[in-house]
Amino acid sequence: MWKEPPMANTPLWVLVVDDDAGARAALKQLLSAHGYEVALAADGVAALERIAERPPDAVVTDLDMPRMDGMELLREIKGKDRELPVIVATSATDARSAVEAMRAGAADYVTKPIDFDELVLAIGRAIEHRALRIENENLQRQVREQRGDGVHGLLGTSQAMQKVYRLARQVAASRATVLITGESGTGKGELARAVHALSPRKDRPFVSVHCAALAPTLLESELFGHERGAFTGADRRRIGRFEQAQGGTLFLDEIGDISLETQVKLLTVIQERKLQRVGGNDTVELDVRLVAATHRDLSADVAAGRFREDLYYRLNVVHVEMPPLRVRGSDILQLAEHFLRRFARDNQRQIEGFTEAAKARLRAYGWPGNVRELENAVERAVVLCEGSIIDDELLPRGTGGGAHGFDGIEIPGATMAEIEKYALLKTLESVDGSTVRAAEILDISVRTVQYRLHEYGIAKERRSGQSSGG
Repeated sequence: MWKEPPMANTPLWVLVVDDDAGARAALKQLLSAHGYEVALAADGVAALERIAERPPDAVVTDLDMPRMDGMELLREIKGKDRELPVIVATSATDARSAVEAMRAGAADYVTKPIDFDELVLAIGRAIEHRALRIENENLQRQVREQRGDGVHGLLGTSQAMQKVYRLARQVAASRATVLITGESGTGKGELARAVHALSPRKDRPFVSVHCAALAPTLLESELFGHERGAFTGADRRRIGRFEQAQGGTLFLDEIGDISLETQVKLLTVIQERKLQRVGGNDTVELDVRLVAATHRDLSADVAAGRFREDLYYRLNVVHVEMPPLRVRGSDILQLAEHFLRRFARDNQRQIEGFTEAAKARLRAYGWPGNVRELENAVERAVVLCEGSIIDDELLPRGTGGGAHGFDGIEIPGATMAEIEKYALLKTLESVDGSTVRAAEILDISVRTVQYRLHEYGIAKERRSGQSSGG
């Protein structure tokens, strides 16, 4: 059973979101008495600002609030951090809202008027479950790494990914800046986290900024922080992402999309290892490891005058290229099965795996959106699956446009076993399933054809063809 955090330890902290000032004050008094540090927000917008400054251990939110209600806040939080526990407070007569919140990812719900003991137990359970999930994922990651399947959140045994793993391990121990390039959705952010997790800074913060999502003026405040009164709306000092990452790693995603003006200021901070907040005069010394990523060709942007050459060389100390999913061969099925297990667990579904037809479609599809598209496709399939196994009808249609007319697999990227299976099944298809004629064409024995069919799990389907002599 969960136990309350002892007062002597560093307290866990909870963000309480409610537009009723009296309710906020009461919950703060209650949770403080149980050993929690408590922050308050009057609505979803203010809550997201507090979370950006410092992620809490749990969020307790009302549903009916101005500007941004509790459901929208829940979805925003889950879009940024799937593991952050959110407990929603609903009306005792509004069961539909409670069900909707749980489907959207809420860890638990309590009904109004709130039973304080029930709320404390709900928070404790949510935090404990999150810790157990993280511990379980860490154990699974250690097993995968011992098998050589991946490294710190990255999966795959393909040669392309083995090269990435080697570079990640080599660069992690250093302080060198890393530039990660690759198509959108290939896992550049996961690689950045892996580099941090493998480094001596692993127990310090990992802070991420999506540079393309913010206007230049907002990005500068986000990166460097600002002083109170620095601009309209700056009603208090804000610590920027560089300072938040002190002693740890700062990940600048989509670095190629920042303005030339911001590039100049970023270059100065990287060179001098210190900054001044926007609107301030005090100098802040920095000890931050920088990892940047982009889907753009920065060398071409340098040549076109869109990106500063000196900043490019500062960022490109160690370059790692993330391979697109279409060249990773058998990694596609490994990733798909990993996502299936996760989404089946999250949606409380008993789904065993994919049919052979579904596996063939997974391999054949080109995955222009890479790992992110595969993840979304598997989640959709899990949600829509009506049985215990996912068929090809629930997966994206189309082919990967592989070379040499191999419409079922990608070259480069496929393994020899996949190419062999493709050749055998295509040949059988062309001779109406006759194993004898297929064996003659492929210059192998009938016994080998039959063994391979049995290995593929489709021997019974070919039984009539096996008995045919021509």
